[in-house]
Amino acid sequence: MITTEDLTFFQVLARSPSLAEAARSLNVTAPAVTQRLRALEARVGVKLVDRNSRGLSLTDEGELIASEGLEIIGAIEDLAERLASRTSQIRGHLRVAAPYGFGRRYVSPVVESFAKAHPATIVTLELSDSPIRQVSESWDIVVHIGALPESDRLVTTLAPNRRLLCASPAYLAQSPGIVTPDDLIAHRCLALRENNEDVTLWRLAHEVEGRMTVRVKPAMSSNDGEIVRDWALAGLGIMVRSEWDVAAEMAAGRLQEVLPGWTLPDADVVALLHARHGRSGRASAFLHSLRAALGRVPWRADIAG
Repeated sequence: MITTEDLTFFQVLARSPSLAEAARSLNVTAPAVTQRLRALEARVGVKLVDRNSRGLSLTDEGELIASEGLEIIGAIEDLAERLASRTSQIRGHLRVAAPYGFGRRYVSPVVESFAKAHPATIVTLELSDSPIRQVSESWDIVVHIGALPESDRLVTTLAPNRRLLCASPAYLAQSPGIVTPDDLIAHRCLALRENNEDVTLWRLAHEVEGRMTVRVKPAMSSNDGEIVRDWALAGLGIMVRSEWDVAAEMAAGRLQEVLPGWTLPDADVVALLHARHGRSGRASAFLHSLRAALGRVPWRADIAG
C-alpha cells in the first residue's frame, strides 16, 4: 500500500535532477533515498525512476504517481484545512521558499514566530539562489525579489525595494571618476548571478538623459549576494545590489552610491501564492505575518530610527 509519506517523498524525487539533490532536500543521505525508492518500487511492483548520465527521469508509472499523488496530497490537505476551519487552530503543512540572504535575514524570523504561534503546523522553509524555480503545486508561498517570469500564481507585493549601484569609498578614491554610465566599462564590476537574469547588462535611467544600458565584463561574480557585498566592502569593485542588503552599509558610509542621478529598475519583494493554497488558513496566516514584518520596510525604518 502507498502511504501519503510515500507520495510526499516521491514528489521531492520527481522534481529533483539527481538523487543527491533529492537527498539534500530531504536532509538525508543519497543511499537512504536509493533504499527508500527501491522499497517503494518493490511494493508497487514497477520501476518508477530511470537513472542515466543526464540525471533522473520518471517512467510512465512514475509520472502517474507524481501527477496523481499530487492530487491526492492536495485533497488530503484540503480535507485537513476544512476540518481545521471548524476550530480556531491553524494546522497543516506550510511550505515556503525564499532567496538565501533575504530568507535568512527577514523570512526565517517570521517562520520562527509563526511556528511558535501555531504549534499544530509543520513548516518547511527552503532557501535557494532562485526560489522562483520552486513555483510548483507543492509550495504555498514563494518569496521573490525582482522581475517575474510568466506564472499562473497570485502575486502580492510585500515591500518596496530599490536596486543601487554602489562601491566602497576606498575603491572610488583610487579609481577613475564615474560621470556617465559608459564610464562603468573601464571599472571592476561585481556581478550577482541569480534568477537566470542577464546580470552583465546594467539598465539605468535619468530624468534628463533618459535611459542607457551598459554591458559590463564582471571582474568577479558569485551566486551568493552576501559574498558579492563583502567583495564590494573590501574595495574590489562596483556592484548592483538590493537596498534591503546595503542600506545599513550606505548609511554608515561603508558603501557609497555610484551615479546617484541615475536609477536602476526596482526589485520589489513579492509573494507568489498558489490559487488554492493561497486561500488556506495556514498560508493566509503566514502571509499576514510576513506583511506585518515587512510592512514597515525594515531596511528603511531601521535607518530612519
